[in-house]
Amino acid sequence: MPVVSIRHRTVYRYRNPVAFGEHRVMYRPQEAFDQRLLSAELSVSPDPELLRHVHDLSGASVAVARFAGRADQLVFESRVRVDHTPSAPFDLDAGDWTLGPEGFAYGPDEHADLERAVRRRHPDDGQVEAWGRRFVRPVGRTRLATLLSDMTHAVRRDFTYAQRLQGEAQAPLATLESRSGSCRDFALLMIEAARSLGLAAQFASGYVYSGSPKSGRAGGGHTHAWARVYLPDCGWTDFDPTNGIVGSADLVRVASVTEPRMAVPLHGSWDGLRSDFLGMEVEVDASAEPEARQPQLAWRVGQGL
Repeated sequence: MPVVSIRHRTVYRYRNPVAFGEHRVMYRPQEAFDQRLLSAELSVSPDPELLRHVHDLSGASVAVARFAGRADQLVFESRVRVDHTPSAPFDLDAGDWTLGPEGFAYGPDEHADLERAVRRRHPDDGQVEAWGRRFVRPVGRTRLATLLSDMTHAVRRDFTYAQRLQGEAQAPLATLESRSGSCRDFALLMIEAARSLGLAAQFASGYVYSGSPKSGRAGGGHTHAWARVYLPDCGWTDFDPTNGIVGSADLVRVASVTEPRMAVPLHGSWDGLRSDFLGMEVEVDASAEPEARQPQLAWRVGQGL
């Protein structure tokens, strides 16, 4: 049950003072059974004229900042502490759920709510679906837990990770053909492959840390992305193909959405000459605190708040 400290700082620099439009900040981790916020602070410089928090369509927390005046620098810095308690990914009845060569089909009630997460968004010439079907047994039934675990580890084993801090996720077909990509590219490939088999999948964005000195997680130093797949009985389950993680160990969620563009950590506008923009700097530090600093937490069952 580690307590994770996360510092996320973004700085925009300009040659001359410019005016700022509205900015939306998605740095705050979600509250859930496996991650609980102990503290959260967002500082903005220059001071915004308005700063308020809203929940977006996916339920993620978004800070909305509006400004008056001009400045040659804009800084957003988030500091949070999270009690992170990931559970075993398949500790319920995932072993009872299988799919055949024809793919998977949810029950009518579930499918109605999951339709957006099942629908594919990146048509290809069949290669992504063919890659996904490599993990399906040609005869008989395939356990969903085995299929998704094998797919996660295959990306980790067979693809080359290449850090790319800016730009949209590349098309899944491009990732498959090049056998390389960033964490968001690997996540999107796995999402589309899972969807091609009839599974509901989402794009998760947040932070990765090293719960053990031996883990050596890729994707640290900036925001991280992975896939989530809905399994009957087990619900939404995390799969990080970049690091070969099955379950939410070492992963702190900020957003879980149907498309990567809905999970941009920070976006906004500014008004000035194009030549005024000097650059952007991003720093992310996420680490488990030493046990001596962690509070003693206790859960009581059957009592009200």
